[in-house]
Amino acid sequence: MNYIGEHLFPGQLGHFLLVLSLVSSVVATIAYYRASNAKIVEEQKSWRKLGRLAFLIDAISVVLIFIVIYFIISSHLFEYHYAWNHSDKSLPLGYLISSIWEGQEGSFLLWAIWHGVIGIVLMKTAGKWESPVMTVLSFCQVCLATMVLGIYVFGLKVGSNPFLLTREVFQDAPIFKRPDYLSLASMQDGNGLNQTLQNYWMVIHPPILFLGFASTIVPFAFAIAGLWKKEHYGWTKISLPWSLFSSAILCLGIMMGARWAYESLSFGGYWAWDPVENTSLVAWLVMVAGVHTQVIYNSTGHSLRPTYFFFLTSFLLILYSTYLTRSGDLQDTSVHAFTGSGLNWQLRAFVFVFLLPGYLLYLARYKKIPYIQKEESSYSREFWMFIGSLVLFLSAMFIILFTSLPVVNKIFKTTFTVGSEVEFFYNRIQIFVAIVLGLLTAISQYLRYKDTNKKTFAKKLIVPTLISLVISAAISYLGGINYDRFGIGFLAAIHIALFTAVYATVANAGYIWSGLGGRLKAAGASVGHVGFGIFLVGVLISSSKEEVLSVNFLNPLNFGPDSDQKGTENLTLFKGVRTDMGKYWATYKKDSADKFDKKTYFHIEIEKKDNNKKFTLVPDLIRNTKGQEGLSANPAAKHYWNRDIFSYITYAEVMNADKDTAQFKLHPMANGDTVYYSNGLMVLEKVIPNPVTEEFDFKPTDTAIMADISIHSSSGRTFKANPVFYVKNNVVQYHMDTVFAEGLAIGLSQVIDNKHLGIIVKESSQLTPFIALKVLQFPFINLVWLGTIVMITGFIMSMVRRSKLMKRERVA
Repeated sequence: MNYIGEHLFPGQLGHFLLVLSLVSSVVATIAYYRASNAKIVEEQKSWRKLGRLAFLIDAISVVLIFIVIYFIISSHLFEYHYAWNHSDKSLPLGYLISSIWEGQEGSFLLWAIWHGVIGIVLMKTAGKWESPVMTVLSFCQVCLATMVLGIYVFGLKVGSNPFLLTREVFQDAPIFKRPDYLSLASMQDGNGLNQTLQNYWMVIHPPILFLGFASTIVPFAFAIAGLWKKEHYGWTKISLPWSLFSSAILCLGIMMGARWAYESLSFGGYWAWDPVENTSLVAWLVMVAGVHTQVIYNSTGHSLRPTYFFFLTSFLLILYSTYLTRSGDLQDTSVHAFTGSGLNWQLRAFVFVFLLPGYLLYLARYKKIPYIQKEESSYSREFWMFIGSLVLFLSAMFIILFTSLPVVNKIFKTTFTVGSEVEFFYNRIQIFVAIVLGLLTAISQYLRYKDTNKKTFAKKLIVPTLISLVISAAISYLGGINYDRFGIGFLAAIHIALFTAVYATVANAGYIWSGLGGRLKAAGASVGHVGFGIFLVGVLISSSKEEVLSVNFLNPLNFGPDSDQKGTENLTLFKGVRTDMGKYWATYKKDSADKFDKKTYFHIEIEKKDNNKKFTLVPDLIRNTKGQEGLSANPAAKHYWNRDIFSYITYAEVMNADKDTAQFKLHPMANGDTVYYSNGLMVLEKVIPNPVTEEFDFKPTDTAIMADISIHSSSGRTFKANPVFYVKNNVVQYHMDTVFAEGLAIGLSQVIDNKHLGIIVKESSQLTPFIALKVLQFPFINLVWLGTIVMITGFIMSMVRRSKLMKRERVA
């Protein structure tokens, strides 16, 4: 059958590029492997040259695949399933880009693009390590290429092809029996982008996060190269800038995701111990543990074995997180997870094809890995740095163990859970991790490698210790931190953690001057530790002092027994009615729709009672896409230097209203007449000819009258209504007025005689738009974001300094 209107060339080009990417990555892997094992220099150069050429072809192919997919999506070629399933015509440019990585294929390609960039940099900088390191990287490109191949081998699906036509995916659908199926109404638009991805953070967060994922392969590849070539004395220095870069960029990606969750999801916060969040976090924790043991080895010769182990494990955890996210095992427990795509066997193979060779090689070489038999002094920097790395690793193992419960339950048919209080389940352990890490971060910089004079060590810590005690005590006492929901023990742990967090900040800031003489270029580690301390302070204060502002005991909504929302924590706001909210007044002013992003925005005016200062919050609701029922809330926040006021809509009548069936009733009224309604009465006070108002500016030559009507409700409240009757361009028109608080629509429909006007009145509950609004206050949450920025800055400072030192050594 010849189908009418299909654009087949982009798909054919895409298919060709997919095959080219796979073939070139295979050639690159083989060539670099032969170069690594070649004994003759000329043979090494020949194979390496071929490997470079093949890898460059692969890198270019992957970029071109990405461009072709974007062309298909931006051109709205819905004959392609990827465009139809992940986009629609209403999406702006940023969201069209986001729709590429909504699907698994696009995110794999994004990962492969970053590998291409990293590989090109390694060709220039890796030196003698290029061939073995690029062998590992090229092989990973082979694995990623198979993920988007989309072929069947002996009935087994290998990859998911982004260039399949919609009719190829739904072969049995009757619509595709017609050659002109593209002209049908159902094919004029796509299925849309997932509503949670329609946020600007999802345009920039995934590329950064996948750069972090991709970067973890570099320390892994150097570790494999060291074990493979039995050369343990060189790779740790040349790879240190890479491990620092990976730690920085992965941290940035994770925290961008936290910011997205804070601004786009409605659980009220930035971290919910979501399984997909957790798997990214544990890889970062192990990477940071590896960075510290790598520094230990470069300085003292200790801890090479754990450095190998940590770098191998960090990358393998990235692969494991890929499996968890994409297998569908977490789709019921995580907002980030993909649904299953039939690639579970391939995702598991992706993990094991690196796990088994990596760990087996590590075990085979373990005894040959250099180590110093003499134990470190307990007053040495390396001893406590290793303890800190071990704590990071154990923390990661605790998190990943319980994050994997859905997989455990699936394999063993069990029903293990972490309980209903998910956050507390993790926090009750991680609070003690924070205490230990805060303390170690504070004191370790003041220790010297090998050994430290005890008196000098103690003397240097006196001032930062006293300052930290004073500051943390002031925060605990004046800040009123009394979070006792989980008992006095957990509250005590919060106060201790607060001290160690302040201690880490003050002690490391002091060390920049007392230990480094103010040399900021050499202070990357101290700056990073200061950032970590600030981050911990922000987490502890914003979480323990989180306050619900929207307390409501007068007219709470009943959200039902299965809802996470409590009516007493959600303010019921009627449109146009100022409502008491503790220290504030809240008024639901209006709602507005945006046809481009399909959201309804709710304008809430918040007024401080003590100084009458006002600001507007604009949370929104978007209808769920892809056939899902219901609505998704996007929060809004007012940012102050010392707090955020955070809000989101939990119910909106305007989004749930059924068709209004109430009818208007005509009431002849003269000046002073009274008409009763179900909740009170209304009086026609006077009639104003040719009124001048904000809405109307009638001239003396116009014909217009406005009724001035007072509404007196049974609750004692009084309202005004001013319907207007006028003749414009010889056409009779009238302007309705609405009293939302009473559910009244009032109009002046006619002039009956010289004394009586025809007043029409409709009573309806659906004339009273109302919303349920949850408002939270997070004190000092900006410290979380500030601490993250400072910590990443520290990583980058260290990376730059180590890179410059490496260049000097190469020149020397």
